[in-house]
Amino acid sequence: MHLLIVGGQTIEAELRRKFGEAHSYDFCPAAATDLTARLAAADVAFDLRDWPELHYEQPRQPLFYDTTARSLAQIFEGEKPPFGPVFGFCGLPTLLDRPLLEVSLHDPATADELAAVCAKLGTDYRLIADRVGLVTPRVLCMIINEACYTLQEGTASVADIDQGMKLGTNYPHGPFEWANHIGVARVYETLECLYQDTHEERYKVCPLLKSMYLRGESFAL
Repeated sequence: MHLLIVGGQTIEAELRRKFGEAHSYDFCPAAATDLTARLAAADVAFDLRDWPELHYEQPRQPLFYDTTARSLAQIFEGEKPPFGPVFGFCGLPTLLDRPLLEVSLHDPATADELAAVCAKLGTDYRLIADRVGLVTPRVLCMIINEACYTLQEGTASVADIDQGMKLGTNYPHGPFEWANHIGVARVYETLECLYQDTHEERYKVCPLLKSMYLRGESFAL
């Protein structure tokens, strides 16, 4: 298959590992002037921009939108239904190259089309509800936020918290290491969207994390 990925240069290596070299790839800059022509040549497209909008080009091939920070329902509120199937997935760094692809549906009638495209992509998948934060990003960002509260209170150091999490849960990264890999800004923005969507206290951003986001900082590991 020929995959068009709009705005996904930061996770190019991960996308290639996930789907393999049996496919061809076109990593298209978000502001490319020939985007429409490149979309027409694709078998499937991934739009990783902050606000995906490939459906405006009225393609009939499947579209995957990063719905970590907004649901498909939010993206298509008040708009005409797209011509082709549109699916939501997580495009955050480190969370794509996994055996299972978390996918949500815009239209339940496209479930068979999702199964067909995932088979062609060579990936297993699991259907999840069309909710902000999906499943894994929601849990992981909440863990990072709680770790920030612990650090803010002076209970433990960055190194202690990271090491404790890896030893206690067998996670591949500690929360602060993972936050750096994903990007502190992305973690903050996901939590903000989760809090606005649910108004649950567990998603309220820790002041320390917000301060680091505003300063453009990463955690010193």
